[in-house]
Amino acid sequence: MSKKIADHNPGRKLFSSKIAAIVVWTITALWTIPTFGLFATSFRPKEDVFMSGWWHIFTSPHFTLSNYQAVLFGQGDAGSVGGVIPYFLNSIAITVPAVVFPLVIATMAAYSLAWIRFKGSDALFFFIFALQIVPIQMSLIPLLQLFTGGAHIGHITIIPALGIAGKLAGIWLPHTMFALPLAIYLLHNFISALPRDLMEAAYVDGANHFMVFRRIVLPLSIPAIAAFGIFQFLWVWNDLLVALTFSGGTQNISPINAKLASLVGQWGSHWEILTAGAFITIALPLVVFFSLQRYFVRGLLAGSVK
Repeated sequence: MSKKIADHNPGRKLFSSKIAAIVVWTITALWTIPTFGLFATSFRPKEDVFMSGWWHIFTSPHFTLSNYQAVLFGQGDAGSVGGVIPYFLNSIAITVPAVVFPLVIATMAAYSLAWIRFKGSDALFFFIFALQIVPIQMSLIPLLQLFTGGAHIGHITIIPALGIAGKLAGIWLPHTMFALPLAIYLLHNFISALPRDLMEAAYVDGANHFMVFRRIVLPLSIPAIAAFGIFQFLWVWNDLLVALTFSGGTQNISPINAKLASLVGQWGSHWEILTAGAFITIALPLVVFFSLQRYFVRGLLAGSVK
């Protein structure tokens, strides 16, 4: 009946798709306008920024690269608050290992929980999944105390002081710990949906778990790994709280977000260069996202339906 009605209304589907397209493009335009305004402001001279809005570039275009020179190399009138290249490199040194470590651990853990059955494996998986509800803010101070002083019960030392606060390892470890519950959950759903016949054929041919994991599971799990890799990269790259807490105020390992807060200068006198700093900050995440976007949707949807 519904099919006949649809046949008698051939324009209904077309009209619906047009409405959906208009809504999507409208939302996209509204979302893009502030970003474009920020981008345009990053190329405007300081005098123009304080005198008029960014939309005046259409009537009186006047562009300069001084904002980017000040941000990157500390040149120009705002040079004293610029020079973000060392902080940019610090962010890369923080983010790349903080993405690789949880992916490696979570992929192996997800395979073990999905295909190596042992007593309590389901309970362990649900416990790991439940760890996502623990607020990060609750664990920052206990972890910092563990890194600096260790864990003690009375006069008995349970865990000695790790001594990694103020070092890169002291930032990698919290990011890895915070990422593992979600990573294991997403990768477990994907890996558990892989064809059982394929796994059993490999076992029959004499492959052990390591061979199956390396030659079958890893190649087939690239969409899920890439999807979570994007999430983790963006989260770590944009993070400020964890980095500030565990860096101990050491500028040698402070991320670029810590530097962005000082770009505006005293009383906000140099906020025009903050726009240039913002676009320098999002450059690498954009490259990562567009490089892996073909895997993004596949990785999120795969494993949700069998």
